[in-house]
Amino acid sequence: MNMALYLDYGATSPVRKEVLNAMLPFFSERYGNPGSIHDMGSQAYTHIQLAREQLAYALGASSSREILFTSSGTEANNLAIIGAALHNKKRGNHIITTAIEHPSVLEACRFLEQSGFLITYLPVDSYGRISISDMKKAIKADTILVSVMAANNEVGTIQPIKEISYLLKGKDILFHTDAVQFFGKLPCKVTDLGVDLLSTGSHKIYGPKGIGALFVRKGVRLQPLLYGGGQERNWRPSTLNTPAIVGFGKAASLLTEELEEESIRQCQLRDYCWQQLQQLGDNVVLNGHPTNRLPNNLNVSFQRLEGQAILLELNRKQIYVSSGSACSAGKHAPSHVLMAMGNDLDNAYQSLRFTLGRETTKADIDYLLTELKKITHYLKSII
Repeated sequence: MNMALYLDYGATSPVRKEVLNAMLPFFSERYGNPGSIHDMGSQAYTHIQLAREQLAYALGASSSREILFTSSGTEANNLAIIGAALHNKKRGNHIITTAIEHPSVLEACRFLEQSGFLITYLPVDSYGRISISDMKKAIKADTILVSVMAANNEVGTIQPIKEISYLLKGKDILFHTDAVQFFGKLPCKVTDLGVDLLSTGSHKIYGPKGIGALFVRKGVRLQPLLYGGGQERNWRPSTLNTPAIVGFGKAASLLTEELEEESIRQCQLRDYCWQQLQQLGDNVVLNGHPTNRLPNNLNVSFQRLEGQAILLELNRKQIYVSSGSACSAGKHAPSHVLMAMGNDLDNAYQSLRFTLGRETTKADIDYLLTELKKITHYLKSII
């Protein structure tokens, strides 16, 4: 069997045909600037508002005005954390996050530390979950923001977001979650989650790259990171990317129709893959929570075999997977997530992440397993 097999949907996803078709007219036919008051500009603005409503509906927001478009999930995280911190610095300077956040959250927090803010990085257990009791102990009188990802981008573990929101209820503390990996995989309604700020991105849900969004609950205020025009209620000035926004809205609309069925299907494929991987021997270890994880995420370590070596051999077979976060590609550093979960350096270097998508089939998983068996046997023979 000779075919290309993509199993890195956690890094990005292909643009759906329906999404591409929705976007195309806005490149060459309906190209007006949505900030212009003439008919072409008004038409573009109308479609942006439709996309805003589609995303608001998918997220369960009370109003489309709670959706703020950004250039990416990374920018959404930065605006949520830095923007909230700077706006509320007169009330306090303490922020709580976790040790396993996406780099766009961790680096934003490190920037704030240089500006005098105090950051508490909560530890996680061996499954990658934080403790509610640790969160409770970390809260201080001057805590102004909590930022905890909905699900980890590397190991797929889901965090107790609802429980955190209950803990924060009645306190004057903003709650942000990075839902870039979570959105589109499981129900993601902001009211159910109880968050004030939620980041998401288009290219993880079969939309275009270069567009993200931040849910900002009514009444929450942020300090902008960019200055210029008055777009996005002055919080994110720049000419709106009409084609990408239209595509993001279409992708969000499509996923709401398919979410439950596709989540179940991918979960079954994931579990089948893990069951079969265990047949390779007792040296395959699951990373992350065994059940409380994203439906499409399977992160494993092959003891005594370097994950990147297996990845490169799979790549030779045109099977595309990941050895960690795409945002850390090329660094060949041990996963900060696996290290925070208590793994040693060797184990942290031995991981592979398989992330499934709409196009993944059982035949694909069987093909992966067949080639993995050959590769692991080969690598064992030369060490």
